[in-house]
Amino acid sequence: MKKKCILMLSVVASLLVFVILTAVSAGLTGKLQSQQMAKRWSEKSDVAQVSCFFSVNARVSEEALEEFAHAVDTKLKEASIVSEAASANARMWTDAYSANGQITVQSDRGSVTVDALGIGGDFFLFHPLQLLSGSYFSGNDLMQDYCLLDQDAAWKLFGSNDIAGQVVYIGGKAHIVTGVIKHGEGKLYEAAGLDSSQIYVSYETLNKYGYNHGINHYEIVMPNPVGGFAKGYVEEAIGVNEAERDLVENSNRYSLLNRIKHIGKLATRSMNGKAIIYPYWENVARAYEDILAILMLFQLLFIAYPVIIIAGALRYWWKHRTWTVKSVLLRLRGGRKR
Repeated sequence: MKKKCILMLSVVASLLVFVILTAVSAGLTGKLQSQQMAKRWSEKSDVAQVSCFFSVNARVSEEALEEFAHAVDTKLKEASIVSEAASANARMWTDAYSANGQITVQSDRGSVTVDALGIGGDFFLFHPLQLLSGSYFSGNDLMQDYCLLDQDAAWKLFGSNDIAGQVVYIGGKAHIVTGVIKHGEGKLYEAAGLDSSQIYVSYETLNKYGYNHGINHYEIVMPNPVGGFAKGYVEEAIGVNEAERDLVENSNRYSLLNRIKHIGKLATRSMNGKAIIYPYWENVARAYEDILAILMLFQLLFIAYPVIIIAGALRYWWKHRTWTVKSVLLRLRGGRKR
């Protein structure tokens, strides 16, 4: 009897750990806003978010991405995909691009050289960073003389976070600070590359006054009428050799099936023959893939134990039963005759 109680308690404990791990995994999958653009764009599961990361040798230009954008509209028309929105001008897709680099920024207090991200398109739709003050700007704004600082850069340049509307000088040209965002904190973000002050400027500003290797990242959310449609189209039409790019479909990267598949890739995860330097948000997203795969491994172990114990108990009960199917049928027939 004591042995049965211990087994029962161990089964309950194992199931409880499984439930806790499942809840933790569910919390993690929805934590990274940079991976949730498809859900924000459409409440239905009819769109997909796809990210492209280019090597320093890819030489992707704004003009090439503009051509790709025109081709997207043509592709959607050819596939007879039309907007179901009430407004005729509602967009079916949007995109953004960015480049890593460095730039020197001046204020009345002094001058600092900081990490810079030159952006274009709807970057802050894909990356809704936490604002401490002010607002975002769009890479499509006709006036490109805007910038957004993180809290570290804001304190170095102004000694405050409440600086929306202030002016900094980049390459001698005035740029309006639209706002200040919270710097990603923790060892994970530091290891991912977010370990120093950061400024967000237009790609035009970074390209003209700063240092960069060209456009490194491109992101799009677009209709996905069947699984793999969006990613397959981007792979086909982006115009960059496969050896110089890496594609990710963000929409389903943390799905149950992908987490199980990822378990088998842990040993070769860090092996990469492409000259691609991932941005900090992708490094964090990839770390989450590893964390979720490990959690999935433990989930499988903790659910396997009670399944084995319960299966063994059922087998023992079946072998030592005091009845047969025939006896039960005879008893049921006898009850009906009465």
